[in-house]
This record gives sequence, structure tokens and C-alpha cells, in this order.
Amino acid sequence: MTGSKSTAEQYTRYKLKMQKIADVKNAMAVLGWDQETYLPEKGAAFRGQQLTTLSTIAHELFTEEDLGTLLHELHNHSDLDALQQKNIALSLEDYEKNKKYPAAFVAEMSQTTNECYHAWIKARKANDYTIFAPALSKMITLKKQETAILGYEGHPYNALLNEYETGATTTMLDSIFEDVKKALSPLLAKIEARPQVDKDFLLKHYDRDNQWKLGIDLLRDMGYDLQAGRQDISEHPFTTSFNPLDVRVTTRIDENDFGNMTWSCIHEGGHALYEQGLPTDQYGLPCGEATSLGIHESQSRLWENNVGRSLQFWKHHYPRLQLQFSDNLAAVPLNSFYQAINQVRPSLIRTEADELTYHFHIMIRYEIEKGLMDGSISANDLQHTWNEYYRQYLHVTVPDDVHGVLQDIHWSHGSFGYFPTYSLGSFYAAQFFTTAQKQVPGLDDAIATGNYHPLLEWLRSNIHPFGRFYTSGELCKKVTGKELQFSYFMDYAEKKYASIYNH
Repeated sequence: MTGSKSTAEQYTRYKLKMQKIADVKNAMAVLGWDQETYLPEKGAAFRGQQLTTLSTIAHELFTEEDLGTLLHELHNHSDLDALQQKNIALSLEDYEKNKKYPAAFVAEMSQTTNECYHAWIKARKANDYTIFAPALSKMITLKKQETAILGYEGHPYNALLNEYETGATTTMLDSIFEDVKKALSPLLAKIEARPQVDKDFLLKHYDRDNQWKLGIDLLRDMGYDLQAGRQDISEHPFTTSFNPLDVRVTTRIDENDFGNMTWSCIHEGGHALYEQGLPTDQYGLPCGEATSLGIHESQSRLWENNVGRSLQFWKHHYPRLQLQFSDNLAAVPLNSFYQAINQVRPSLIRTEADELTYHFHIMIRYEIEKGLMDGSISANDLQHTWNEYYRQYLHVTVPDDVHGVLQDIHWSHGSFGYFPTYSLGSFYAAQFFTTAQKQVPGLDDAIATGNYHPLLEWLRSNIHPFGRFYTSGELCKKVTGKELQFSYFMDYAEKKYASIYNH
């Protein structure tokens, strides 16, 4: 610890305050994890009350005047080291933002989120969007209020984007998605002109227990520490972290779709490895938190696509897979399996989409969220708007609400502004992985033998340990020497799919 004793004591007091707030938030996270995994249906109302109480306590702790005074005093100290200075600067920024939120708004948002989530669950079970629409409409009203509370320049959606990806704007994203349309559409047209690869063997019956065992094995092989985490089943796969030594993932299993669980596990495993790689000594502080949602998503997409859908990855795992599911795969050559898991075809479900059409799924949600925030789209029109966008961009007909507007959990959580980070994450992932291939000798050969340690060590050195010390753009430039460039993703995609579709 640098600086005088008084500065050291003040910083310690700041750290203890921040860790107390983190303890409350992580208690909420445990209840949230339980809500989506094991909570009995009748417990929903009291769970909502409990989460509301804890969210109010966390808000009160993080907006108390004593913390503000302490942050301002420390912000003026010159004898803190660089890490301490960054923590104070970011905490002060967060504090001043949180001060904008009235306690009544925080409580109402927590209660509405609980109501909205359970309305979404009921609507999915009934396959009926109208069950969800009233709660979602209430959520949208609150999110519009939040944009006014936070303040913004340009489009109101910018206020929400900034919560997940600092500095992101509709202007920036409009440009990126224009690149997606201009560059990806011709590649998709080339692929469409070629004979389609066969993936029917992936849609046969795959035993639930054997799939579960495969998922656990893949997570363990990737380096996920099961003594510091666990996997469970949920309606929508997710990762949650209470600290780097307790990071949990969930998955879902479809016995008639091999890919549903497999890449869910690899994807969430990538998120979990990032959380397990954050510094434990920064618990509760900004530099102990993920850089951004875009960087977080880069870790899941890197493992899911750049690694988990590569030929090298399955050179090691496929023989074991053929034994485990011999009835379906024993007679299927590796190259046929590789082609099948990378089939490109427009589809209805985002989480099951191939890595090229996936970005049109994200663009649709981005356009909808912008419209919901500026008032050009309403909750009552959302079903129709969704279906029309899917017809326009992906040329598919939405048969029902579960395969359409009810497929994602995000809006039931109030997570508006989150979806664009999925595409940003894929583009960061391609740039990071290309850099790792250049910097780690024999990386592809290591992956082909099931050795992911060199890659994980590279990520633990270059991506994971910094928390929020750098912004996404700063971290990208630090790691790769360049700002985010969509061309890395296109180079990767064109090379990969030329070999699969022989175009």
C-alpha cells in the first residue's frame, strides 16, 4: 500500500464499504440463481419481496453521504497507486450515477423485474405472448424513466447501452450493423448457392444423462474449476458469479438436438472462466469486475465458436463422442460432423443460430429495443413487429410465440441495451483469437490434442485480470495493437466457411 497512513486507512475503509455492498448484491444474486433453478412456484411472491428488500439496502449503502464524502476525499489524493486511483475514479462515477436513482424507483424496478420474470415463464408455458405483454409494458415504462434519470445525448437508448458497454451509441452500432448487412449478406448468398451440408444425425435422440456427462466433461477440460462452481438446469442458460471462487453455470437439454446443450455448456463455460479469472483481492471493487458485457461475451463466443466449433477441437473430442453416442455417430466421419455443427441456415431461435446468421438475430433485437425506447414500437405491437422483422431479415415465418418474441429472458430482467454486446463480443473474440494464434506457438496443435492450458493462460494474462481498469476499446488496443475491427471476424468467417461449403 502506497501513501500515508491516513490515506491507507481511508482506502481500507472504502474497500470495506464496497465489499459490504458486494455482499448484499451477491446475496441477491444467490436468490436470483435459485429463482431460475430450484425455486418452487409458490415461493415467487416472497422471493420478489426479498429481492426488493435487498436491492433497496444495496442502493441505500451505495448512495450514503459518508461513502460519497470518502470517495471525493480519496479522489483528491495523489499518493494512491494506479490501481487504487482507478478503483476510486470508477466507484465515484458509479456512486454519482446511483445517486440519480430515487429509492422508490429502485424498489419498483426490483418488484417489476420479479413480476416480469414470472409472467414470462407463464407465457412461455402457455405459448401466449399476451400473458407477458402487460408486465413487459410496465417494464418498458420504467426503462424509459431510467433513460431520463441517467441522462443521454442523442437517442434515449444510448443511456441503456452505456450501462453494458461504456461509450457505445446508436450511431456506432448503426455503423457496425450496416457492415454486418453489407459484408455478411454476400457471404450468406454464396453459401446458399452451394449444396447444404447434412445435420440430420444431430437431431436424433441423444440420451439426457449422457449429454449431461458430456457437458460436465467439456467444462472440466476447458479449465472450469468445479470446486469453485457448478452446473444446473434452467429455462434459459446463464452464468452467475458471487465471487471468483463461486461461479455457476446452467444449461438446458433437448434430447432431440445434440447442439442445444453442447454449445450452451461451452458458451457459458467461457463466461465462467472469465469470472474465475478475475482477481480475488479486488472483490467488491471495480477492478474486480468484468470490463464490459462486450468483453464478457467475447470470452463465451471465443470458446463457443473459435474453439468449440473448430475442426481442431473435435479432432480430440470426437472419438470419445462416437463411443458415447455410437448409435448416432459411429458411422459419421469427423469432417461430416464438423460440417454439420457449422451448418449455416436461417433459423428462429437466437441461441441455436449459426455464427453468421446469429448477427441478424441481434440486429433485430437492437432495432426493436431502439423503437421501444423512442416510442415508435409498443409492447402491444411487439409480437407483430418481431414476426415481420424475422420475415424481412431472415426470411423465416415465426410459427408461435415461444419460437418468437418469448424466446429470450433478457427483457423480463429489464436488460435493455444488452443484446448488441453479443455481436460486439463475437467481433472482439475473432480479433483476440487471431492475436492469440500469433502469440502462442503451436496453439492450434495444442487444441487438437485437448490441451487448452496455453489458451487459458493467454486469456488469464491478457484479458481476465484487469477488471474495469481498461475500457473495452483500451483493452482491445492493448491486447491486439488495434481498435475493434469487423474485418477480423469476416476474415475468420470467409476462410472457415469456404472450406465447409467449397465456395
